Amino acid sequence: MKNLKLSILVVLVLSLLLAACTPATVEDPGTNGEDAPEEVVVGFLYVAPVGNEGFTYSHNLGRLHVEQELGVRTIYQESVPDTAEVENVIANMVDQGANMIFGTSFGFGEYMLNVADQYPDVAFLHCSGYLDAPNMLNYFGRMYEPRFLSGLVAGMKTETNKIGYVAAYEIPEVIRGINAFTLGVQTVNPDAEVHVVWTHTWYDPINEREAALSLIDGGADVIAQHQDTAAPQQAAEERGVFAIGYHSNTADVAPGSFLTAPIWNFRPYYKEQVELFMAGEWTPENVWLGMNDGMVLLAPLSDLAPEGAQELVDEYTAKINSGEYHVFHGPLYNQAGEMVIGEGETLTDEEMLSMNYFVQGVVGRIE
Repeated sequence: MKNLKLSILVVLVLSLLLAACTPATVEDPGTNGEDAPEEVVVGFLYVAPVGNEGFTYSHNLGRLHVEQELGVRTIYQESVPDTAEVENVIANMVDQGANMIFGTSFGFGEYMLNVADQYPDVAFLHCSGYLDAPNMLNYFGRMYEPRFLSGLVAGMKTETNKIGYVAAYEIPEVIRGINAFTLGVQTVNPDAEVHVVWTHTWYDPINEREAALSLIDGGADVIAQHQDTAAPQQAAEERGVFAIGYHSNTADVAPGSFLTAPIWNFRPYYKEQVELFMAGEWTPENVWLGMNDGMVLLAPLSDLAPEGAQELVDEYTAKINSGEYHVFHGPLYNQAGEMVIGEGETLTDEEMLSMNYFVQGVVGRIE
Protein backbone atom coordinates (compact mmCIF):
# COMPACT_ATOMS: atom_id res chain seq x y z
CA MET A 1 0.00 0.00 0.00
CA LYS A 2 2.84 2.37 0.80
CA ASN A 3 4.46 1.74 -2.60
CA LEU A 4 1.12 2.23 -4.34
CA LYS A 5 0.51 5.48 -2.48
CA LEU A 6 3.98 6.79 -3.25
CA SER A 7 3.65 5.88 -6.91
CA ILE A 8 0.35 7.69 -7.17
CA LEU A 9 1.81 10.67 -5.34
CA VAL A 10 4.83 10.93 -7.65
CA VAL A 11 2.70 10.77 -10.76
CA LEU A 12 0.28 13.36 -9.40
CA VAL A 13 3.11 15.75 -8.62
CA LEU A 14 4.59 15.35 -12.08
CA SER A 15 1.24 15.56 -13.86
CA LEU A 16 -0.34 18.97 -13.31
CA LEU A 17 -2.85 18.62 -16.09
CA LEU A 18 -5.79 18.19 -13.79
CA ALA A 19 -4.71 20.93 -11.44
CA ALA A 20 -4.10 23.39 -14.22
CA CYS A 21 -7.34 22.44 -15.98
CA THR A 22 -5.63 22.77 -19.37
CA PRO A 23 -6.75 20.89 -22.45
CA ALA A 24 -4.69 17.97 -23.71
CA THR A 25 -3.24 18.16 -27.20
CA VAL A 26 -5.85 17.14 -29.75
CA GLU A 27 -4.47 15.10 -32.60
CA ASP A 28 -7.35 12.95 -33.78
CA PRO A 29 -10.16 14.89 -35.49
CA GLY A 30 -12.66 12.04 -35.30
CA THR A 31 -13.96 13.13 -31.90
CA ASN A 32 -12.71 16.69 -31.77
CA GLY A 33 -14.28 19.43 -33.83
CA GLU A 34 -15.12 17.66 -37.09
CA ASP A 35 -18.39 16.06 -38.17
CA ALA A 36 -20.66 14.92 -35.38
CA PRO A 37 -21.13 11.15 -35.10
CA GLU A 38 -24.26 9.73 -36.75
CA GLU A 39 -25.39 8.17 -33.49
CA VAL A 40 -24.09 8.80 -30.01
CA VAL A 41 -24.03 5.83 -27.63
CA VAL A 42 -22.63 6.56 -24.18
CA GLY A 43 -21.13 3.85 -21.95
CA PHE A 44 -20.57 4.01 -18.19
CA LEU A 45 -18.26 1.77 -16.16
CA TYR A 46 -19.17 1.51 -12.46
CA VAL A 47 -16.99 0.10 -9.69
CA ALA A 48 -19.96 -0.90 -7.51
CA PRO A 49 -23.64 -1.80 -7.87
CA VAL A 50 -25.87 1.15 -8.71
CA GLY A 51 -28.09 0.69 -5.65
CA ASN A 52 -29.80 3.77 -4.21
CA GLU A 53 -26.89 5.52 -2.50
CA GLY A 54 -23.21 6.29 -2.84
CA PHE A 55 -20.71 7.20 -5.56
CA THR A 56 -21.97 4.86 -8.27
CA TYR A 57 -25.54 5.91 -7.62
CA SER A 58 -24.51 9.55 -8.12
CA HIS A 59 -22.92 8.74 -11.47
CA ASN A 60 -25.98 6.79 -12.53
CA LEU A 61 -28.19 9.78 -11.82
CA GLY A 62 -25.99 11.64 -14.30
CA ARG A 63 -26.41 8.85 -16.86
CA LEU A 64 -30.19 8.91 -16.51
CA HIS A 65 -30.16 12.69 -16.84
CA VAL A 66 -28.29 12.40 -20.14
CA GLU A 67 -30.80 9.85 -21.43
CA GLN A 68 -33.81 11.89 -20.42
CA GLU A 69 -32.57 15.31 -21.49
CA LEU A 70 -30.74 14.42 -24.70
CA GLY A 71 -32.49 11.25 -25.81
CA VAL A 72 -29.24 9.35 -26.40
CA ARG A 73 -28.82 5.64 -25.80
CA THR A 74 -26.66 4.73 -22.82
CA ILE A 75 -25.25 1.43 -21.59
CA TYR A 76 -23.55 0.61 -18.33
CA GLN A 77 -21.73 -2.15 -16.46
CA GLU A 78 -21.87 -2.44 -12.68
CA SER A 79 -19.23 -3.83 -10.32
CA VAL A 80 -16.29 -3.59 -12.71
CA PRO A 81 -13.07 -4.41 -10.80
CA ASP A 82 -10.01 -2.14 -10.94
CA THR A 83 -8.19 -4.68 -13.11
CA ALA A 84 -7.54 -5.44 -16.76
CA GLU A 85 -11.20 -6.50 -16.91
CA VAL A 86 -11.83 -2.80 -17.57
CA GLU A 87 -10.33 -3.27 -21.05
CA ASN A 88 -12.67 -6.17 -21.80
CA VAL A 89 -15.71 -4.19 -20.66
CA ILE A 90 -14.68 -1.27 -22.86
CA ALA A 91 -14.22 -3.54 -25.88
CA ASN A 92 -17.67 -5.00 -25.30
CA MET A 93 -19.20 -1.54 -25.07
CA VAL A 94 -17.52 -0.45 -28.30
CA ASP A 95 -18.93 -3.57 -29.95
CA GLN A 96 -22.35 -2.39 -28.79
CA GLY A 97 -21.81 0.94 -30.51
CA ALA A 98 -20.46 3.06 -27.67
CA ASN A 99 -18.44 6.00 -28.95
CA MET A 100 -18.24 7.90 -25.66
CA ILE A 101 -17.26 6.12 -22.43
CA PHE A 102 -17.16 7.37 -18.84
CA GLY A 103 -14.96 5.46 -16.36
CA THR A 104 -16.01 6.30 -12.82
CA SER A 105 -13.32 4.79 -10.61
CA PHE A 106 -9.77 6.00 -9.93
CA GLY A 107 -8.48 2.49 -10.64
CA PHE A 108 -9.91 2.44 -14.18
CA GLY A 109 -7.53 5.09 -15.48
CA GLU A 110 -4.54 2.98 -16.45
CA TYR A 111 -6.70 0.48 -18.33
CA MET A 112 -8.67 3.13 -20.15
CA LEU A 113 -5.41 4.70 -21.29
CA ASN A 114 -4.20 1.29 -22.49
CA VAL A 115 -7.04 1.04 -25.00
CA ALA A 116 -7.61 4.69 -25.87
CA ASP A 117 -5.35 4.55 -28.91
CA GLN A 118 -7.08 1.37 -30.11
CA TYR A 119 -10.33 3.32 -30.41
CA PRO A 120 -9.33 6.78 -31.67
CA ASP A 121 -12.92 7.70 -32.53
CA VAL A 122 -14.14 6.99 -29.00
CA ALA A 123 -14.15 9.75 -26.39
CA PHE A 124 -12.92 8.52 -22.99
CA LEU A 125 -13.67 10.45 -19.78
CA HIS A 126 -12.08 9.27 -16.54
CA CYS A 127 -13.22 10.40 -13.11
CA SER A 128 -10.65 11.29 -10.40
CA GLY A 129 -7.54 10.31 -12.32
CA TYR A 130 -4.46 11.98 -13.77
CA LEU A 131 -3.92 10.23 -17.13
CA ASP A 132 -5.03 11.60 -20.48
CA ALA A 133 -4.58 11.17 -24.23
CA PRO A 134 -5.71 12.88 -27.45
CA ASN A 135 -9.13 11.26 -26.94
CA MET A 136 -9.15 10.90 -23.13
CA LEU A 137 -9.65 13.45 -20.37
CA ASN A 138 -9.96 13.32 -16.59
CA TYR A 139 -12.50 15.15 -14.47
CA PHE A 140 -13.19 15.51 -10.77
CA GLY A 141 -14.74 17.80 -8.19
CA ARG A 142 -13.28 19.91 -5.39
CA MET A 143 -14.98 17.80 -2.75
CA TYR A 144 -12.78 19.36 -0.08
CA GLU A 145 -15.08 22.41 -0.19
CA PRO A 146 -18.30 20.72 1.03
CA ARG A 147 -16.17 18.44 3.21
CA PHE A 148 -15.09 21.53 5.12
CA LEU A 149 -18.72 22.64 5.46
CA SER A 150 -19.73 19.24 6.83
CA GLY A 151 -16.90 19.54 9.35
CA LEU A 152 -18.46 22.75 10.66
CA VAL A 153 -21.68 20.83 11.37
CA ALA A 154 -19.87 17.90 13.00
CA GLY A 155 -17.74 20.19 15.17
CA MET A 156 -20.84 21.95 16.44
CA LYS A 157 -22.68 18.67 17.10
CA THR A 158 -20.11 16.62 19.00
CA GLU A 159 -20.29 16.54 22.79
CA THR A 160 -17.45 14.08 23.40
CA ASN A 161 -15.07 16.04 21.11
CA LYS A 162 -14.29 12.72 19.40
CA ILE A 163 -15.41 12.40 15.80
CA GLY A 164 -14.84 9.16 13.90
CA TYR A 165 -13.91 8.96 10.22
CA VAL A 166 -14.21 5.71 8.25
CA ALA A 167 -11.74 6.07 5.38
CA ALA A 168 -10.99 4.01 2.28
CA TYR A 169 -7.38 4.23 1.05
CA GLU A 170 -4.32 6.34 1.90
CA ILE A 171 -4.31 8.35 -1.32
CA PRO A 172 -4.29 12.15 -1.69
CA GLU A 173 -8.00 12.33 -2.52
CA VAL A 174 -9.00 10.68 0.75
CA ILE A 175 -6.34 12.41 2.85
CA ARG A 176 -7.39 15.78 1.44
CA GLY A 177 -10.99 15.10 2.42
CA ILE A 178 -10.07 14.12 5.96
CA ASN A 179 -7.98 17.26 6.35
CA ALA A 180 -10.66 19.56 4.96
CA PHE A 181 -13.26 17.99 7.24
CA THR A 182 -10.96 18.38 10.25
CA LEU A 183 -10.29 22.04 9.45
CA GLY A 184 -14.04 22.59 9.43
CA VAL A 185 -14.40 20.82 12.75
CA GLN A 186 -11.65 22.84 14.37
CA THR A 187 -12.93 26.13 12.99
CA VAL A 188 -15.87 25.86 15.38
CA ASN A 189 -14.43 23.49 18.00
CA PRO A 190 -10.63 23.57 18.46
CA ASP A 191 -10.84 20.91 21.19
CA ALA A 192 -12.39 18.28 18.93
CA GLU A 193 -10.35 15.51 17.28
CA VAL A 194 -11.03 13.44 14.18
CA HIS A 195 -10.10 9.77 14.65
CA VAL A 196 -9.42 7.84 11.43
CA VAL A 197 -9.85 4.11 10.73
CA TRP A 198 -8.82 2.69 7.33
CA THR A 199 -10.81 -0.10 5.66
CA HIS A 200 -8.75 -0.41 2.44
CA THR A 201 -12.00 -0.83 0.52
CA TRP A 202 -14.28 1.41 -1.50
CA TYR A 203 -17.41 -0.69 -1.24
CA ASP A 204 -17.73 -3.11 1.66
CA PRO A 205 -20.71 -2.54 3.95
CA ILE A 206 -19.58 -5.12 6.51
CA ASN A 207 -16.10 -3.66 6.97
CA GLU A 208 -17.42 -0.11 6.91
CA ARG A 209 -19.95 -0.91 9.62
CA GLU A 210 -17.34 -2.60 11.82
CA ALA A 211 -14.96 0.34 11.43
CA ALA A 212 -17.70 2.75 12.47
CA LEU A 213 -18.62 0.63 15.49
CA SER A 214 -14.98 0.54 16.62
CA LEU A 215 -14.86 4.34 16.49
CA ILE A 216 -18.13 4.63 18.43
CA ASP A 217 -16.80 2.18 21.03
CA GLY A 218 -13.83 4.53 21.35
CA GLY A 219 -16.06 7.45 22.27
CA ALA A 220 -16.95 9.03 18.92
CA ASP A 221 -20.43 10.57 18.91
CA VAL A 222 -20.32 11.70 15.26
CA ILE A 223 -19.22 9.43 12.39
CA ALA A 224 -18.00 10.69 9.00
CA GLN A 225 -16.88 8.60 6.04
CA HIS A 226 -15.15 8.25 2.69
CA GLN A 227 -16.98 5.10 1.63
CA ASP A 228 -19.59 4.09 -0.93
CA THR A 229 -22.35 2.80 1.34
CA ALA A 230 -24.39 4.18 4.21
CA ALA A 231 -23.21 1.39 6.54
CA PRO A 232 -21.26 3.80 8.82
CA GLN A 233 -24.36 5.98 9.14
CA GLN A 234 -26.54 2.99 9.91
CA ALA A 235 -24.06 1.88 12.55
CA ALA A 236 -24.25 5.36 14.06
CA GLU A 237 -28.03 5.20 14.10
CA GLU A 238 -27.92 1.77 15.75
CA ARG A 239 -25.74 3.16 18.55
CA GLY A 240 -27.62 6.41 19.01
CA VAL A 241 -24.94 8.76 17.67
CA PHE A 242 -24.84 11.01 14.62
CA ALA A 243 -23.38 10.78 11.13
CA ILE A 244 -22.08 12.76 8.18
CA GLY A 245 -22.74 10.89 4.95
CA TYR A 246 -20.95 11.02 1.61
CA HIS A 247 -21.57 10.86 -2.14
CA SER A 248 -25.37 11.14 -2.08
CA ASN A 249 -28.14 12.35 0.21
CA THR A 250 -28.90 9.40 2.52
CA ALA A 251 -31.23 11.19 4.93
CA ASP A 252 -33.87 8.52 4.34
CA VAL A 253 -31.43 5.63 4.81
CA ALA A 254 -30.32 6.61 8.33
CA PRO A 255 -32.89 9.19 9.44
CA GLY A 256 -32.01 8.79 13.11
CA SER A 257 -28.35 9.74 12.62
CA PHE A 258 -27.96 11.74 9.40
CA LEU A 259 -26.86 15.36 9.78
CA THR A 260 -25.78 16.21 6.21
CA ALA A 261 -23.37 14.96 3.53
CA PRO A 262 -20.93 16.28 0.94
CA ILE A 263 -22.49 15.03 -2.30
CA TRP A 264 -21.89 14.86 -6.05
CA ASN A 265 -23.95 16.26 -8.88
CA PHE A 266 -22.63 14.93 -12.19
CA ARG A 267 -25.74 15.85 -14.18
CA PRO A 268 -24.62 19.25 -15.58
CA TYR A 269 -21.14 18.08 -16.54
CA TYR A 270 -22.34 14.86 -18.17
CA LYS A 271 -25.00 16.66 -20.17
CA GLU A 272 -22.52 19.31 -21.30
CA GLN A 273 -19.92 16.78 -22.44
CA VAL A 274 -22.41 14.63 -24.35
CA GLU A 275 -23.89 17.73 -26.03
CA LEU A 276 -20.43 18.79 -27.17
CA PHE A 277 -19.76 15.31 -28.53
CA MET A 278 -23.09 15.22 -30.35
CA ALA A 279 -22.20 18.53 -31.99
CA GLY A 280 -18.74 17.34 -33.00
CA GLU A 281 -17.16 19.94 -30.70
CA TRP A 282 -15.85 17.74 -27.87
CA THR A 283 -12.25 18.27 -26.75
CA PRO A 284 -10.37 16.40 -24.00
CA GLU A 285 -10.12 19.18 -21.43
CA ASN A 286 -9.16 18.14 -17.89
CA VAL A 287 -11.20 19.82 -15.15
CA TRP A 288 -11.37 20.05 -11.36
CA LEU A 289 -14.74 21.66 -10.61
CA GLY A 290 -15.99 23.12 -7.34
CA MET A 291 -19.21 24.19 -5.65
CA ASN A 292 -19.43 27.20 -7.95
CA ASP A 293 -19.62 24.83 -10.91
CA GLY A 294 -22.32 22.69 -9.33
CA MET A 295 -20.42 19.39 -9.34
CA VAL A 296 -20.03 19.22 -5.54
CA LEU A 297 -22.32 20.52 -2.83
CA LEU A 298 -23.56 19.94 0.69
CA ALA A 299 -26.83 18.07 1.17
CA PRO A 300 -29.56 19.90 3.08
CA LEU A 301 -29.03 19.80 6.82
CA SER A 302 -31.44 17.53 8.67
CA ASP A 303 -33.50 18.48 11.68
CA LEU A 304 -30.80 16.81 13.80
CA ALA A 305 -28.22 19.45 12.85
CA PRO A 306 -27.22 21.80 15.69
CA GLU A 307 -28.80 25.20 16.09
CA GLY A 308 -26.98 27.86 14.13
CA ALA A 309 -25.31 25.36 11.78
CA GLN A 310 -27.28 26.43 8.70
CA GLU A 311 -26.32 30.06 9.12
CA LEU A 312 -22.65 29.16 9.49
CA VAL A 313 -22.73 26.83 6.47
CA ASP A 314 -24.36 29.56 4.39
CA GLU A 315 -21.72 32.07 5.50
CA TYR A 316 -18.77 29.87 4.56
CA THR A 317 -20.40 28.68 1.34
CA ALA A 318 -20.66 32.28 0.18
CA LYS A 319 -17.05 32.99 1.19
CA ILE A 320 -15.70 29.92 -0.61
CA ASN A 321 -17.72 30.55 -3.76
CA SER A 322 -16.62 34.19 -3.90
CA GLY A 323 -12.95 33.28 -3.43
CA GLU A 324 -12.78 35.15 -0.15
CA TYR A 325 -12.05 31.96 1.78
CA HIS A 326 -9.81 29.03 0.87
CA VAL A 327 -10.15 25.83 2.90
CA PHE A 328 -6.39 25.23 2.96
CA HIS A 329 -5.04 28.61 4.05
CA GLY A 330 -2.19 29.50 6.35
CA PRO A 331 -0.99 29.26 8.91
CA LEU A 332 -1.49 25.51 8.41
CA TYR A 333 0.29 22.89 10.51
CA ASN A 334 0.67 19.18 9.95
CA GLN A 335 0.05 16.50 12.53
CA ALA A 336 3.58 16.85 13.88
CA GLY A 337 3.13 20.57 14.49
CA GLU A 338 5.28 21.62 11.53
CA MET A 339 4.11 24.58 9.49
CA VAL A 340 3.00 23.58 6.00
CA ILE A 341 2.13 27.08 4.77
CA GLY A 342 2.46 30.44 6.41
CA GLU A 343 0.07 33.25 7.23
CA GLY A 344 -1.63 34.69 4.16
CA GLU A 345 -0.74 31.74 1.92
CA THR A 346 -2.94 29.04 0.40
CA LEU A 347 -2.10 25.62 -0.97
CA THR A 348 -1.81 25.36 -4.74
CA ASP A 349 -3.76 22.79 -6.73
CA GLU A 350 -0.52 20.82 -7.13
CA GLU A 351 -0.01 20.75 -3.37
CA MET A 352 -3.58 19.69 -2.69
CA LEU A 353 -3.49 16.98 -5.34
CA SER A 354 -0.33 15.48 -3.84
CA MET A 355 -1.31 15.83 -0.17
CA ASN A 356 0.29 13.08 1.95
CA TYR A 357 0.07 14.38 5.52
CA PHE A 358 -2.58 14.93 8.16
CA VAL A 359 -3.26 18.34 9.66
CA GLN A 360 -3.39 18.97 13.39
CA GLY A 361 -6.53 17.60 14.93
CA VAL A 362 -6.41 14.28 13.10
CA VAL A 363 -5.71 11.16 15.15
CA GLY A 364 -4.48 8.37 12.89
CA ARG A 365 -1.64 7.31 10.62
CA ILE A 366 -0.97 7.33 6.91
CA GLU A 367 0.54 3.90 6.37
